[in-house]
Amino acid sequence: MSNWIEVCALDEIDEEDVVPFDHAGHTYAIYRCPEGDVFATSGLCTHERIHLADGLVMDDIIECPKHNGRFNYKNGQAQGAPVCEHLKTFATKIENDTIYIEVAP
Repeated sequence: MSNWIEVCALDEIDEEDVVPFDHAGHTYAIYRCPEGDVFATSGLCTHERIHLADGLVMDDIIECPKHNGRFNYKNGQAQGAPVCEHLKTFATKIENDTIYIEVAP
């Protein structure tokens, strides 16, 4: 069973940017890539639980602001030390210029 949660309007996220989204005690990071697609991951770095929305987006990489750990935000893959645990990713969709993510019920 799908549980789609409204995040924000598409135009609230610039291309090549990330914004935080909190829902039901969980923090998510929502990304908009240069092609206009939207992605979602858990919002905290797996290394020291720092908010990724404060990090730097470069191409399909999010860099953690604390120790410069990097993840591919499209698939959650850790890209090397100090991070070694992948990010959880979440399905996204855009309907009527509104972004939604799919979360567990």
